[in-house]
Amino acid sequence: MATSEADMNRQHDDSHVTAQQWKWSALAGMASYIDAGSIVALAAGLALWEQYLDLSNTTLGLLTALGPNAFGAALGALIGGRLGDLFGRKRIYQYDLLVYAFGTLLIVFSVNLPMLLIGTFIVGVAVGADVPTSLALIGEFSPSKARGRLMGLSQVAWSLGPIVVFVLAFVLTPYDLLGNRIVFAHLFVVAMVTWALRRGMVESAIWTAASGAGEARPTPDPEEQPEEASVPADPLAKSRLRDLLSGPTLAAMVFTATVYLFWNLAAGTFGVFTPFLLRNLGAQSQAASVALSCAGFVITLVAVVLIFMPFSDRSDRSRRIMWGVGALLNVVALGQLLIFPFNTATAITLIVLFGIGAALAGEPFYKTWSQELFPTMLRTTAQGLTFGVARFLLGIWSFFVPVLAGLSIRPVALILMIFLLISGVVGFLFMPNTAGRSLEEIEAERSGSPAPDKVPA
Repeated sequence: MATSEADMNRQHDDSHVTAQQWKWSALAGMASYIDAGSIVALAAGLALWEQYLDLSNTTLGLLTALGPNAFGAALGALIGGRLGDLFGRKRIYQYDLLVYAFGTLLIVFSVNLPMLLIGTFIVGVAVGADVPTSLALIGEFSPSKARGRLMGLSQVAWSLGPIVVFVLAFVLTPYDLLGNRIVFAHLFVVAMVTWALRRGMVESAIWTAASGAGEARPTPDPEEQPEEASVPADPLAKSRLRDLLSGPTLAAMVFTATVYLFWNLAAGTFGVFTPFLLRNLGAQSQAASVALSCAGFVITLVAVVLIFMPFSDRSDRSRRIMWGVGALLNVVALGQLLIFPFNTATAITLIVLFGIGAALAGEPFYKTWSQELFPTMLRTTAQGLTFGVARFLLGIWSFFVPVLAGLSIRPVALILMIFLLISGVVGFLFMPNTAGRSLEEIEAERSGSPAPDKVPA
């Protein structure tokens, strides 16, 4: 079929985002909604489950560690990331939400500890498997000068999940444990609706071309749905694990893992323990603690929409400025607690500064760089590994947070400030120059191969 001049112009416009691409980005980005939403839903119900099942502190720690914030998600990311490179993105994100939905139902109807533990673990594994494959899909169909914009949409979903959960938890407070069951039931509904809508999505054309599963189409028309890809005859031949440990790919692994690990140790602590810290150490009521925690996610969402999404694709210079400002805000947010007492004023300062800093020097850039720096056939494997390691170490760290917080806020603030300082400095000094460039061009340059033509003759 002949291609019109208008179609050709649209293909060459690397900043134009079609309605189809916005829709698919939103659907893929729902992985972040259920990820963060599950973490906060579990955190909001810990005290209620403790009372209902008479759980010990050790059991509560195990429950938290097995879920979406730590070990469960780590295992799921390792498995799902690897399978996403071997068998395609669609095969993973098409089915993992069904597994997630089953896990949420187990939590909703839990009447004993085994049901609750198994349901929480399943939710964690499913979330972990969905994140790397869904994010790779966004990166691979995004226009080169709109990749950060569409990746930022997943971060909007990441903030929106906790906001909705916090609001539901607050409204349903009079219903005690039933309220938390309803919160998880809402996540079940979201997962099933997203699963149904995702069935209309197709396999990544970039993965299809790289794997040899179909005819190479480096720049597919976003308005047309490519034919379904068959499984490549020998996917292992093009996705070797040993390639992760050499050359530019190893350097990218170390860079993204360092940036995300140390940022996530702080962000994960806030995600689970902010209400606890505000209530027990900041002299805040339960309602005020939840409201401030929710406000932090709202601030991050607004900052992503107004700053990260419009400016992250403009140039490498704009990325460096954003990251530098965000990293500074992150460090100051924790550093002020080493000087001033933990009260309402410093709690609000913490929430505001970290809320903005997290949008500019945190997960949105990690997600974007994870698409840009890895070769197609190792993209989800590498991202699953870095994501999994970060969540695993967060699970270990989480065991120590209540103990340190029992002393005072200062030990926690000091350690988290050091974590954020490491992430900020590494991100600023070693930031790659990848803004506005196609994934094919970046991969060719990093591998030392000739850059492919963007539109084949």
